[in-house]
Amino acid sequence: MTNPVLVEVVRSGVVESVHRGALVVTGPDGEVQLELGDVRSPMYPRSSNKPLQALGMLRAGLAFEGDDSVENLALTCASHSGEPEHVKRVLTMLEAAGLTENDLACPPSYPLDEPSMHAAPGPRKASMNCSGKHAGMLTTCVRADWPAEGYEDPAHPLQRVIKETIEEFTGEPIAATGVDGCGAPLFAFPLLGLARAFGRLVRDEEARPVADAMRAHPWLVAGTGREDTALMSAVDGLLAKGGAEGVQAFTLPDGTAVAFKFDDGQKRGAGPLALAVLRRLGVDIADLDALRGAVLGGGRSVGELRVAGL
Repeated sequence: MTNPVLVEVVRSGVVESVHRGALVVTGPDGEVQLELGDVRSPMYPRSSNKPLQALGMLRAGLAFEGDDSVENLALTCASHSGEPEHVKRVLTMLEAAGLTENDLACPPSYPLDEPSMHAAPGPRKASMNCSGKHAGMLTTCVRADWPAEGYEDPAHPLQRVIKETIEEFTGEPIAATGVDGCGAPLFAFPLLGLARAFGRLVRDEEARPVADAMRAHPWLVAGTGREDTALMSAVDGLLAKGGAEGVQAFTLPDGTAVAFKFDDGQKRGAGPLALAVLRRLGVDIADLDALRGAVLGGGRSVGELRVAGL
């Protein structure tokens, strides 16, 4: 199947390039309300998978102590920007579990946040955008009395629980197991399953702590100027989590959920497309700068990212 054009890049009145992809909208009961392109073949959800991974951690025994337990759960679901407060909280999570930054299996990285990147003396593991998830995985191992070493191995008990949780919530068998950019296991399943899983995250009582933590602390989930933070801050009760290679998922409080992926792996059309789908669902929010995207010429706007096919 050739996926349709979802977003056009228009410069000075001319369509300069297009972003093809697939998109699905599911209702509160998981029924398909809109299907564009191939939403039924397996794909890697990348970091859109993190809320489901966090739910698997809770099932395996993850528990945070203290007044900041909700914030720590939100950071476990994060693709954070590596801003100072993100890094500080990751290190505090590890310290509470009796671990150090060296125990993280994710690679060293500079922060995604530009000011933080320029201020950083060098790359470090705690700055890596997935370090919150890895700190959560390590904390789970400590709580469950499982070995921390090798926690990123698909055969580790933690990863087996996470896999079972993902299969249950997506309603799909895992089609393939890969390695994510952070080194953790990555499970392939269809976009349709991702949307249905997100709808369940806000409806299922067991999963509600994950959704509530993310919605209560959207800045911890991403960071300054980031799309997920902007979406959750702008729409009351919305749960959103994007991923690499052009993946985005979000759900309204009633469980109406959306998942899409761009074929070219680019993210620049994600904000405009999310806004357009929300409007179709009756949620009209301002064209936030973090979501609108820009086509610039000489430092000024000379075009737009235009959603097609909706």
